[in-house]
Amino acid sequence: MSDDTLTTTAAAAQLSGVPAEPGTAKPDPILVVDDLRRSFGGLVAVDVDHVEIQRGVITGLIGPNGAGKTTFFNLLTGFDAPDSGHTVFNGQSIDKTSSFRLARKGMVRTFQLTKSLTKLSVMENMKLGATGQRGENFFVGLVPPLWNSHERDIEARATDLLTRFKLDHMRDEYAGTLSGGQRKLLEMARALMAEPDLIMLDEPMAGVNPALTQTLLEHVKNLREEGISVVFVEHDMDVVRDISDWVIVMAEGAVIAEGPHATITANQAVIDAYLGTHHDAPLTVEEEQAQLAEDEAIIAAEEKAAELNEEAEKDD
Repeated sequence: MSDDTLTTTAAAAQLSGVPAEPGTAKPDPILVVDDLRRSFGGLVAVDVDHVEIQRGVITGLIGPNGAGKTTFFNLLTGFDAPDSGHTVFNGQSIDKTSSFRLARKGMVRTFQLTKSLTKLSVMENMKLGATGQRGENFFVGLVPPLWNSHERDIEARATDLLTRFKLDHMRDEYAGTLSGGQRKLLEMARALMAEPDLIMLDEPMAGVNPALTQTLLEHVKNLREEGISVVFVEHDMDVVRDISDWVIVMAEGAVIAEGPHATITANQAVIDAYLGTHHDAPLTVEEEQAQLAEDEAIIAAEEKAAELNEEAEKDD
């Protein structure tokens, strides 16, 4: 059994026995959200009563377009302010905490549209991700011996991460010269410079060519192996099935379902959210067979009616 399989099994074991229902309690949550609300005019974008994110696992956040996933991400990571609600991270309230302070506390995020600074080199982008830099203090910054050694430590860590993400050959190139997939890798590597406890990935595979998709998936799995909790937004259900230990489903701003991937795909509320409550698609083999028999009966009746009409016309 591979190390990755062992890690996946361990992650699944943490969630064994947890009911697959919205707002269910987790044995060791790293993030707890209560009564989180955000509206824009008359539109309610987020209306989450209660949700818990388990520590040390990969949690997928899915839902149809307009479900409120990115707004929910923005609220959790300090890029938007809720109308009301309470959020606890690592046992501490983070209400009204700005994004840069959240990064210092151990929560970082990436974006669907990458935010690399294109006119800076790849290495300079990486260094910006490190927290607690001594040289950022104005007075300390005037005395290089006070921060030189720390700067070397930061560069060494950045070099290790660039090597791990196979970007070390681009370290001195402008970030703007990277491909879309390479920018995704850079953003994930830069997020790790903060040594986070929780990393939030907003559609990490969006716009990435197939050659790099598998590489990104492996990097996300490796985060779990390192004990980092991961929450990611994704539309590709194959990706969700491949890497998620737990899935949370949003629709119209609310959490409508939670559970392992296999449970979620069979959940009627999820099917209705994606396909519409009154869709005609069969949900089981039995329903498909019944629908097929009904269609065949209708066709047979139409053919019989056509034969009778044809015979009637001949008699006339």
